[in-house]
Amino acid sequence: MQVSCVGGIRGILTCKFQRVWSFASNKDVGGREFECAEAYYTPIYGLKVSYRLPVPKLTLHSSHSHLHLLLVSLIISVVPFDPYPQPGILPSHALLHQIKFKPHICTSSGSQGKSECYGVFCLTYDLQAEEETKSWKKLISIAVSGAAGMISNHLLFKIASGEVFGPNQPVALKLLGSERSIQALEGVAMELEDSLFPLLREVSIGINPYEVFQDAEWALLIGAKPRGPGMERADLLDINGQIFAEQGKALNASASPNVKVIVVGNPCNTNALICMKNAPNIPAKNFHALTRLDENRAKCQLALKAGVFYDQVSNMTIWGNHSTTQVPDFLNARIKGLPVKEVIKDHKWLEEEFTEKVQKRGGVLIKKWGRSSAASTAVSIVDAIRSLITPTPEGDWFSSGVYTNGNPYGIVEDIVFSMPCRSKGDGDYELVKDSEAELLAEKRCVAHLTGEGIGFCDLPEDTMLPGEM
Repeated sequence: MQVSCVGGIRGILTCKFQRVWSFASNKDVGGREFECAEAYYTPIYGLKVSYRLPVPKLTLHSSHSHLHLLLVSLIISVVPFDPYPQPGILPSHALLHQIKFKPHICTSSGSQGKSECYGVFCLTYDLQAEEETKSWKKLISIAVSGAAGMISNHLLFKIASGEVFGPNQPVALKLLGSERSIQALEGVAMELEDSLFPLLREVSIGINPYEVFQDAEWALLIGAKPRGPGMERADLLDINGQIFAEQGKALNASASPNVKVIVVGNPCNTNALICMKNAPNIPAKNFHALTRLDENRAKCQLALKAGVFYDQVSNMTIWGNHSTTQVPDFLNARIKGLPVKEVIKDHKWLEEEFTEKVQKRGGVLIKKWGRSSAASTAVSIVDAIRSLITPTPEGDWFSSGVYTNGNPYGIVEDIVFSMPCRSKGDGDYELVKDSEAELLAEKRCVAHLTGEGIGFCDLPEDTMLPGEM
């Protein structure tokens, strides 16, 4: 078995053992010391020539019952980089100095859960050592599943550029893929590397969520199996449910205790609930199902109909599930600060066509484009994050699928349901209560979407929900 570790800023240690051990649990290694049969040191800078080292000893332990090892401590003596080395030979006459390998996750060739930093991102650095970075905030870690997919291909570069978390927020990207996508992940990492983003300080890739989610402060769960031809909805729910149950367990075990989780993979409301239920150590309030794309689509339709630009539309709410049963609520939305019905006089369009356009927008796009939305989904993820880390403008709100326990609208508890939210910009949110009475009445109209029985409307005629008149 071979174990490789990135050590400090100088190079990579590779240790080959004489035999292969099977580490089934922490008890198998538990801090035991192992001696390498062969050990090599490869400098990161310059020619990729490996020096053979005197046999060092490593202290290892297994992680999360997987075949992943942690180099607890090691000090070795190596030569300074020689631009004209003799391959594979450690010159005995050279001036030696010591390099200490700090505690670091290592990977073994026998492991199915490879998780590695990539290229230039393996280097260590001190953000406070350079004048231009002294004003930067503390590095934050963002884990992204489905990182080799089309949505991530748009999203990752927005995060790395500073568009999402701000121009003075350095980021570490932790990219989760599968065995089939590991080469594609390397390609993504190469593109990130070549883009020279100053704020992007770390990139790691892997297929084991327990490793990739380590200390993550944000988790963007994009990867999910799409529904194929002839696949029953129940089958899709079961397959993706297993994926998100495992990822929930991994977040619970490895991520920051206050990690913010945005679930994108569909069916996102149910997947968010499954993930949350498998992460009891993380506050339920930290889990979101992405319904911001639906909100953006609704704002687009209202703006087009009113002949105004998108930024003139506010207070748009998406109620319910991210599906064709969602309820885009134009009754509380505003255009240039005025109620929508005062601006758009075509009430029949509002009550019929508007809702259908929003509900079916994704399906229409697939027919036109030949695939599901990617770029607009990535933008909506950015919007969702920005809404949580930026104070909500006075009187406005945003939509997010959140846990319903304790909600003021009478929505059945213990589900994930899109509702209007506000944020103080601290990553947390509160439910909007300004229009609670009217919203409660509206919720009675859509009781069939919340599992509370048949919808019943007691609203005045001019505020009826679409299809209820």
